Amino acid sequence: QVQVVESGGGLVQPGGSLRLSCAASGSIFSFIVMGWYRQAPGKQRELVAQIISSGSTNYADSVKGRFTISRDNAKNTVYLQMNSLKPEDTAVYYCKAVQTSRVYWGQGTQVTVSS
Repeated sequence: QVQVVESGGGLVQPGGSLRLSCAASGSIFSFIVMGWYRQAPGKQRELVAQIISSGSTNYADSVKGRFTISRDNAKNTVYLQMNSLKPEDTAVYYCKAVQTSRVYWGQGTQVTVSS
């Protein structure tokens, strides 16, 4: 049974930074894709960033140049480094882990950007 757990959310001022962590049970080598999504109140869930097994990454246009997704294979963890945060980044951030036959979602972590 795979478990995906996010952490690192919180309240930050505009222009500040946060690092989110997504810890998955088992080796992250078993996942073909791991990614971060977010959902703000009244809006649809959207892809923020993803990393595939080859190490290639993809970002939403709204976060390019500000967010970085990375992985630590030894810790079975994927990170989302968020810099230059804006109020419009406020949302619940979810980690998604994809195997060939299954998709796993974390419970989400709240990120609030406000002065």
